[in-house]
Amino acid sequence: MGIFFSKKKPQSRVTEQDKAVLQLKQTRDKIKQYQKRIEQSIEKEREIAKQLIHDGKKDRALLLLRKKKFQEQLLSKTDGQLENLEHMMHDLEFAQIELKVIDGLKVGNTALKKLHDILSIEDIEKVMDETREGIEKQKELDDVLSGTLSDEDEGEAEAELEALLAQDRELQDKEEEKTKIPEVPKEVSLPDVPTDEPVKQRESPRKEKIREAVPLEA
Repeated sequence: MGIFFSKKKPQSRVTEQDKAVLQLKQTRDKIKQYQKRIEQSIEKEREIAKQLIHDGKKDRALLLLRKKKFQEQLLSKTDGQLENLEHMMHDLEFAQIELKVIDGLKVGNTALKKLHDILSIEDIEKVMDETREGIEKQKELDDVLSGTLSDEDEGEAEAELEALLAQDRELQDKEEEKTKIPEVPKEVSLPDVPTDEPVKQRESPRKEKIREAVPLEA
């Protein structure tokens, strides 16, 4: 024999309210279809009644007009039913929204209650007391340290601070001097840039004579 494992069916997310709204919408659609058929029948019977009157058949025309009047009454009743259905659907949908809001409030209240259980008033007061004690102890240490220094020590500490600040400014000035482009003094005059084209220098007469004395090869 084989062993059969039954799978658990997933829980449907469709609620009874959703089913009710769906059923109301289906009923509304059916009523609208019914109204459309009645309107088409009324229009058709009106045209037939006109033709019967034209043919001199007033009795039959009157019968059709009575039937048309009855159908118009039915159409008016269906309008009221549609209005009631629309109100019912809106009420159900709004009730679903209210239900979600209430569920959210329940979850929020549960979370707040858990936080209140974790952080009780006694625990908060204890933390505040410990914080206050720590601040007071730190203040006492500061008072002790400041009280052990004389006025001379305080002056030397301030002077050392000023010296360190001056040393830091000096280093910054040196760094700026390294990166600064040197400026040309105003009293130094630079030569003007020539604007004429350079002229080819003529060779000396001696070099010309030497060049003429060299025999040409045959």
